[in-house]
Amino acid sequence: MSERLQQLSAAGVSIWLDDLSRTRLESGDLARLIEQSSVTGVTTNPTIFANAISAADDYDSAVAELGASGADVDEAIEALTTADVAEAARLFRPVFESTDGEDGRVSIEVAPPLAHDAGATVASAKALWERVGEPNAMIKIPATEEGLRAISETIAAGISVNVTLVFSLTRYRHVVEAFLQGLEKARAAGHDLSTIRSVASVFVSRVDSEIDSRLDSIDDPKAVELKGKAGIANCVLAHEIHSQLFTSERFRVLELAGARPQRLLWASTGVKNPDYADTMYVTGLVAPNTVNTMPEPTLEAFADHGEVTGQITSEHYRAADEVFDALARLGIDYAEVMTVLEEQGLEKFDVSWTELQETIRTALDRS
Repeated sequence: MSERLQQLSAAGVSIWLDDLSRTRLESGDLARLIEQSSVTGVTTNPTIFANAISAADDYDSAVAELGASGADVDEAIEALTTADVAEAARLFRPVFESTDGEDGRVSIEVAPPLAHDAGATVASAKALWERVGEPNAMIKIPATEEGLRAISETIAAGISVNVTLVFSLTRYRHVVEAFLQGLEKARAAGHDLSTIRSVASVFVSRVDSEIDSRLDSIDDPKAVELKGKAGIANCVLAHEIHSQLFTSERFRVLELAGARPQRLLWASTGVKNPDYADTMYVTGLVAPNTVNTMPEPTLEAFADHGEVTGQITSEHYRAADEVFDALARLGIDYAEVMTVLEEQGLEKFDVSWTELQETIRTALDRS
């Protein structure tokens, strides 16, 4: 067992792997990570599946069977990805049971083209939930304006949700509101609130990448000092909002009915700037009852030399506020940056989805 990862887990951070493939499942690699690296969950997205299916021949026989059955491209994608997620969910079932449903979760995302269609997103979420058929699955829904209604309706149907592509603090507040509304509707419909879980995935490194690029164009020594600080500061302020909203009387009523708080999940924690410490988005975001979903290089880096130096406190809230005050004085428009990041995030997933479709189309044609 990795002692450093154990320390991180002991500090209250659930370690989820940001990757899944049939190779990991069939080789026993994912089982090893559960046993030796404190990994308690998995997240996926279209990019992960596109890479997995195009990089190995593990899917060839399954694609051939789908082709023979007359499946089209989108049907084949759903069949392949839900099969992997279901198998991973069964592998994580002991973790799920031992943590009373908090961990052992495996996430699968609705198709990116649905991001601005709330009704279609809800229908897709329900279909994916049924097809995976495992209680420890989570359906990923992007936090677009249209996605907020879909999040609420999906939670109301008793389905656990991983809210993805959360960037701005304003949007995060709206995400919590959608979650609470969903729980209230679920309670009215007679669902067991204790079985409904959710995480809000706040992206980290992309915030630094976008703001750092703007700071590079500003001829001011203060701009240099602020590089690499916005991503963690944004998460710290999200943590402050979380601490306020989930100690409210409104949530207390739901909690008494069995509801659990929506947890914060730190996403995009792979460091993109080689000048920064490769574990900075783990060490800087230690807090109880949070999740850090890591690509394997980040997981390995922390296992090798990561440190748990402390947890997020109210002092960090004040320091984070100061970071954004200083950025504003330099002309960095927070709201505009966050809008750009959401648009870029959706666009990247659209591109990956198209690549995944082309990969499967080619494979079906060969079968």
